[in-house]
Amino acid sequence: MTHSFDDISAQLRRRHRKTRWLKGMSMGALGLAALFLVFFFTDMLLKGLPAFSQAQINVEVDYSEQASQMPMAAVSEEIRPLVSRGYLRLIPSRMRDNPGLQGSTRSEWVLADSQVDQYLKGHRSKLSERNKALVDQLRAEGRAELRFNIRFFTSGDSKMPELAGIASAAVGTVLTLIVTLVVAFPIGVMTAIYLEEFAPDNRMTQLVEININNLAAIPSILYGLLGLAIFINVFGVPRSSPLVGGLTLALMTLPVIIISTRTALRSVPDSIRHAGFGVGCSRWQVVRDHVLPLAMPGIMTGAIIGLAQAMGETAPLIIIGMVAFIPDISSSFTDAATVMPAQIFTWAGEPGRAFIEKTSGGILVLLAILITMNTTAVVLRKRFERRW
Repeated sequence: MTHSFDDISAQLRRRHRKTRWLKGMSMGALGLAALFLVFFFTDMLLKGLPAFSQAQINVEVDYSEQASQMPMAAVSEEIRPLVSRGYLRLIPSRMRDNPGLQGSTRSEWVLADSQVDQYLKGHRSKLSERNKALVDQLRAEGRAELRFNIRFFTSGDSKMPELAGIASAAVGTVLTLIVTLVVAFPIGVMTAIYLEEFAPDNRMTQLVEININNLAAIPSILYGLLGLAIFINVFGVPRSSPLVGGLTLALMTLPVIIISTRTALRSVPDSIRHAGFGVGCSRWQVVRDHVLPLAMPGIMTGAIIGLAQAMGETAPLIIIGMVAFIPDISSSFTDAATVMPAQIFTWAGEPGRAFIEKTSGGILVLLAILITMNTTAVVLRKRFERRW
């Protein structure tokens, strides 16, 4: 059947229209995704940046004998509602640690109550009109201002929002990731090397490979149930500790490391292996001295991405109890601890307006760390990647 020039031209026009339509839909999807990301980051920045500042007021603190017994008496009755109760509770311990404070009266910048902090930031607060006027007077005199909230990075959790910080969760996250890396990385890499370089191609290895791929796709909360059943109930690992959290996350990270390591090993050309065999090297010597060093950038990239994924997990850690209230910084792998995603989850459930800032601020810190880890993985791959 012959087609005229007009028929062929009409078909080409239809194809071009479909191509333009598909291209427009793709560009629209990309634009929508970019718009969502801009909205998400803008919302997080607007809500989270205020968490990095904290209200402080300049008051006269009377370190009297009465204040050592009744901390509330250290400041005047008029200014007392504006001062954080957490700061007042520390006055007796400060007097014990520094006897020179006994009997003195000093002008100090002290932590303000969370309601004062919200008022100075322009948010709704529960301050009375009288206290609002007093805060305005202090601000006009330069005795009330917002300062960088260093406590957010140096203190643990607290029921008082002005005292709550992310330090204990950050330390717990580091300890948990150390356990995850120490357990998952060597086991995952050696498993991948065996399956890719040494294992025979039979039904057994094929079944193992299928199960590894399936384990990478199952819901993460199931790993939490597995960690609870095995590590806590069977082996008696301390609940809520970085040790049990790291072991649980190691189970979840293993499939990712195995798959990425096998991909990196496959990227090494067979000519490298053949050259090693040609000069009399054993299979293990070829893998150890030639294949593994060339595949190491891809292996490290996969390990970093796996750790970044584990760092953002909350569901498996909830099952093993790592959402506890932890005001103190953990000092060992067996102490009770929490992690940053769990800390953010806890703050999100608090009713106070100030905890909304803490939640968004914690998300910004977590996002910054995750972006840094993923950027490091990309840089490592670009820097050490070998193209054949």
